[in-house]
Order: sequence, then C-alpha cells, then structure tokens
Amino acid sequence: MSDPEITARARAWAETMAGHDHDGVVRAHSDSSLTMRPAPLVTRELREERERLLLRPGATVAEGAGHRARQEAPDPERTCFERDRDRIVHSAAFRRLAGKTQVVVHPTDHQRTRLTHAIEVAQVATSIARSAGVNVTLADAIALGHDCGHGPGGHASEDAFDAFIPEGYDHGPWGANVVLSGLNLCAETLDGIRNHSWSRPAPSTIEGEIVSWADRIAYCAHDLEDAIHAGIVTLDDVPKQVAEVAGRTRREQLGTFIRAVADTIDRYGTVGMEPAEAAALAELRNFNYERIYVRPASREQSRAVIEVLHALVEFYAAHPEAMPEPPDDDAGTETAVRAAVTYVAGMTDRYAFSSAVSELGWDPDRLPQGIDHGE
Repeated sequence: MSDPEITARARAWAETMAGHDHDGVVRAHSDSSLTMRPAPLVTRELREERERLLLRPGATVAEGAGHRARQEAPDPERTCFERDRDRIVHSAAFRRLAGKTQVVVHPTDHQRTRLTHAIEVAQVATSIARSAGVNVTLADAIALGHDCGHGPGGHASEDAFDAFIPEGYDHGPWGANVVLSGLNLCAETLDGIRNHSWSRPAPSTIEGEIVSWADRIAYCAHDLEDAIHAGIVTLDDVPKQVAEVAGRTRREQLGTFIRAVADTIDRYGTVGMEPAEAAALAELRNFNYERIYVRPASREQSRAVIEVLHALVEFYAAHPEAMPEPPDDDAGTETAVRAAVTYVAGMTDRYAFSSAVSELGWDPDRLPQGIDHGE
C-alpha cells in the first residue's frame, strides 16, 4: 500500500480488511466496546412459540405452515415466512422491478418504479399487520412479491400479453404461478401474491387481505404525489372529499388510511374500512384514474407499449433460439409462445425497448416516451 496515488481514504479503508481483534473476537470497529449478556439464540422454534403467544386469533402462524410444492426441511433459524421473504428479496425478479414502470415509462429520479412501489406497499402492510397483531413477516413477504408478475411498460403489458395467453394475462397469478415458481414459496405467500388484486378471489389469510388494501392505499397516494411533482395535477386539484377526510399529501393520506384499516380490524375483526374513509380512498383512485392513468398522454404511452411488446413476443415465438433458454418445442407452438411471453414479461423497460430496436429494427420514435413536466 505504498503507491503514492492511493489516497489516505482508500488506505484507511483497506486497513479494515481483516477487522479488529478484541481478545480473540474480530469486530468491525477498532473502538468497539458494547457487550451483551451471553444468551441462547432466538431460533425458529422460539419465534414460532412467540407467535402462538402474541398473535391475534385468526392470524397466520408459521408453525405448521410452510406448505411448499417441493417439501423442504425447516430452516434452523428462520420461520417459513421469513425464508420466503428472503428468497423474494434476493430473486432476480424482484431486482428487475427497479427497471419496470409504475405509472410512467422512463421515470425520473424521484418517480416510483415497481420496486419502490413494492417497498412502499410492504411498509403500509407491515404497519397495519403490526397494529392488528397478525403475522408481519407474511404480510411483508406477500407485499414485496406482489408485483413480480408485471411486465415492462406498466399495466399496458397485461393488455399486450392477453393476446397470447388463452386464459388472459394477470400479473398476480402470473407472478405466483410462473415468475416466482422456482423459489418454492409457501402456499400462503403465493396465495396472497396471486390474489392481491381486488378483481381476484379473496386471499385465504388475513395478511393477504391486508396486502390487498395496502397495495391500493400505497399506489393511490404515491401515484398522486408523482403526478403532482411532474406537473400533471396540483395539490389544489385533489377532490374535496379526499382532502377533508384524508388530507392532500401522501403523508396525510397514508396515515389516515393505514389507521382506518387497523381500526376496522380492531372494531369488527375483519379487514376493511368504514364507509367515510373507504369512500375517500375510492374517490382518490377515481381521480387518479381520470386525471393520470387515462389522460391522453397515458393512453398514447399504453398504445406504444402494446405495439412494441406484441412485436417482441411474436419475434421470440417465431425465433425461440434467440431466447437465452429456448423451449423444447418448435417455433410458433403454444409452448414457444408461452416461453416468449415469459421472457418478454421478465424484461425491464430499457431492455425490452432496446431489444426491439436491436432485434426488430424498431424505430426509436415509435417507442413509449417519458412525460414532460406540465404536460
């Protein structure tokens, strides 16, 4: 480390490679002094016992759960739902959410992606689950994985892929049944992911129903905030009914709606909201729908997304050898088409659009465009 070009900062960092020995224990900091009384580790069995004692009746306990398609031995440290959460967070499908549209293609640094949306849904869901005394870890796992079935370009991707999937493309079931199937998640986690959308059958767990509400609460509040920052709408545009009940800002709205669900669980023993708060959330969603999701620029963006994704699926179905993992079937077969949808749906926005240009000779002017402030 005598090279004069190496800075003092780099030298100091390099000197921490081996840590610092303190009486036979290597610690991270040279001046570490904090100690605890030695005690047994908090093992999976102990955490499962605590769940039985502390969770509200009707909550989903980890003990006796862990129903997986492929049987696995229990983990010595983690409950089955803690294991699921870890698998989702470390999966490629979860990481790719960072490159997928939440509302607008090509988001700016401050606008949400599918990844930041998933994290915010998890925050809302765990807040409700913690207040309600149910399984926070299961709610967290479902929330983090709930949108892994989304394709590039936002909800328009579902319309694009519908043309190729006989039963229709729905990001909830697709995420649970296709994208995350290799993780061998618990049935309870997959059920919550599969059925988080309100148009689906109700989830089989309280925690899954909490995520259904958390998803709507989170995207209604943060999609509005993103639209305000982009100049699409203003704070003054927020409907009076929403402002009076839940406020105009994301912070006020999240606080109101989180408390509304938690209070309803406490009062009635079911997951929902009382009419005033539910009506305000519905009005907020309706406002976002009219002013953000289906405004002319959004419709044009959706049209461009559908066109390019259609073309990509058709190309890869006709040329399965161009996919990294070609299916064991001929071009144009149902197997090849499903493989093409799976491949394209897994792409980030940038990779999908650049693939269209490189593989199809797609005119960049026909690609979905980002938004201009104040459009």
